Amino acid sequence: MKRIFLAAVIATFAAGSAFAQDASCETKAVGKDGKPLAGAAKTSFMKKCTTDACESKAVGSDGKKLAGAAKTSFMKKCQSGA
Repeated sequence: MKRIFLAAVIATFAAGSAFAQDASCETKAVGKDGKPLAGAAKTSFMKKCTTDACESKAVGSDGKKLAGAAKTSFMKKCQSGA
């Protein structure tokens, strides 16, 4: 029972951080003139921002950076927000 509860708590925090990541990228999506980005510029910025945020989290259980298929899978999952 404790394991199920612990897993639920961890999943809740993980989902919260994924939503917070998108919110922080949204707030950073501002042009040099101070106006919010729109269209292709915003799409490009959001993709780069989420990739950069996920890149720093791509670390294995041994503390080393992920590589190959493991990194690809992690990045895909991280960027989808799941």
